[in-house]
Amino acid sequence: MASSGLQLLGFFLSLMGLAATVCATLMVEWKKHISGKTHRIYEGLWMSCSGNERTTCEFHQSLLKLPTEVQVTRALMLLSILLSIVALMVSTLGMKCTHFMDARPESKSTTTMIGGIMFMVAGLLTIIITSWFVGMIVQAFQESHRLESFEFGNAAFVSWAGGLLTMAGGAFLGCRRCRRSGSTQSLHVSANHLLPTSTQSNYV
Repeated sequence: MASSGLQLLGFFLSLMGLAATVCATLMVEWKKHISGKTHRIYEGLWMSCSGNERTTCEFHQSLLKLPTEVQVTRALMLLSILLSIVALMVSTLGMKCTHFMDARPESKSTTTMIGGIMFMVAGLLTIIITSWFVGMIVQAFQESHRLESFEFGNAAFVSWAGGLLTMAGGAFLGCRRCRRSGSTQSLHVSANHLLPTSTQSNYV
């Protein structure tokens, strides 16, 4: 029961991390520039917004005209999301609360561990690319005129949170304690099946 609880906790943490990563990828506040009290400019991975009290947004027309940090971040965030989706399906097959692969408990446990590792890789990828993006923005901010340069926005914080949740969930799914408890339970079951036969043989 304890291992099943850890698996469920890891699964829901990873699911929350995936949702946060998707939200961060779609958010427009990756880069922001505020001029004066009202005029604001936001740039995301897919669109940019500008205006005073009301902002108008438009999608990026050309991929080649985008800054390098936007192109790389967009590609790796999508890769992280895709890896998390695959890990979600793999983990579902191996979790103890599902009935997939019940006839092969060792393979079922290994499948859960593989899904957890994939989640951890996806979360680490999200954290690395977000930190690199923020580093590029900070470097450009320090080298250029600060009144005209961009700052990183709230999407970076959401992305960091998504990466941490995904890694934490993957760690719970891939922990050795879950595998050991599962193997211990299988040994107890096999021992219980063997005890009656040995007792009967002694009486005979």
